[in-house]
Amino acid sequence: MKILMVNKFLYPRGGSESYMLKLGKAYEMQGHEVQYFGMFDEKNTVTNCADMYTSNMDFHSTGVARFLYPFKILYSIEAKRKIGKVLDSFKPDIVHMNNINFQLTPSIIYAVKKRGIPLVQTVHDYQMICPNHLLYSFKENKPCVRCINGSKLSCAKHSCIHDSKIKSILGTIESWLYSALKTYKKVDLYICPSAFLENKLLTANKLYAGKTFTIHNFIDKAEAVDTDENIAPYILYVGRLSKEKGVELLADGAKLLPEYKFKVAGTGPDGDALSNIENVELLGFVSGGALSKLMAEASVLIAPSVCFENCPLSILEANALGTPVITMNSGGMAELVSDGVTGTLVSEPNAACIAEKIKLTLENKEYYAKLKENCVKTKDSILTVDEYSKILLEKYEKLIDGRQVL
Repeated sequence: MKILMVNKFLYPRGGSESYMLKLGKAYEMQGHEVQYFGMFDEKNTVTNCADMYTSNMDFHSTGVARFLYPFKILYSIEAKRKIGKVLDSFKPDIVHMNNINFQLTPSIIYAVKKRGIPLVQTVHDYQMICPNHLLYSFKENKPCVRCINGSKLSCAKHSCIHDSKIKSILGTIESWLYSALKTYKKVDLYICPSAFLENKLLTANKLYAGKTFTIHNFIDKAEAVDTDENIAPYILYVGRLSKEKGVELLADGAKLLPEYKFKVAGTGPDGDALSNIENVELLGFVSGGALSKLMAEASVLIAPSVCFENCPLSILEANALGTPVITMNSGGMAELVSDGVTGTLVSEPNAACIAEKIKLTLENKEYYAKLKENCVKTKDSILTVDEYSKILLEKYEKLIDGRQVL
């Protein structure tokens, strides 16, 4: 099978890039031919036979080109033209899109469907129903569904994108444009990493009905992790240090529990909220084997996000290593943790509630032992990239053959 993977960035950068590159590699290992389309960058690690990519867009530049960005991020004629040349050269059996907005734009959907090629998209965030992609208000520091329940003009009114009126107006226009054109109806199948996200899509617009398929993300399972049984107990946080991830809740919760040690692996704009707290150790960015060891040795992983997380890999990775998780009873997070089975769900986004659940989890020895035991049992149910890719290939084949996918 010939598969064209599409994403705005074509090098390891974030979650969608890691997903695309690992999935593409798995397909290649299974004997399929995979090529890639996205934005040009010297850091790109994957290519296509036509050597065609969109021009690099640096939103922090000061050159004249930046004045064209407001037009290019709404509908990119360049991206539509160039992916057309890749399609004509490579002649893929299927196209799999990931994050495409701003640098590529949904204009490329028209190029794919003009050629009658089946089109799949993995929905990595809430972009298609929320202009700021998060269903979250930074000003109010809480989830926001105004654009689902009401008008997309809410984004412009409340300056939801980077607290910028101009960016928020552009985001509103983009959302309105592709909604009016019914562009997203042209996609044949949407891969949703959580049932929560799938439900939000279906609630927001009927055009997604019959086009969604939920499957939790895959992880790289550590075969064996050497742990130090004598290490002092600690609670671990892994991820970006930003408001929507709940770093302020984490900081306030740690202050309420001075008898517990907290370790924090990650960086971000709001890291100062965790500074100068005696029982909090900031480790910076940690990855690979060091991160697996850190997770395996932790008493619990805490994921206190106040936004609607989609499918946090840290939760899957922790459970696969036998580490219970304490997280919020909302979004895709609540799907990954079975309350009282593989972890503990927090009902209210406040520090007192988090502190209460931490004490419940760690101080009830029988309860905690049961969580650990259940986490070990669930490891086999968490997908690897090989297992995940084979499920998607079945969907691809049905689309190519014109059969019912769902």
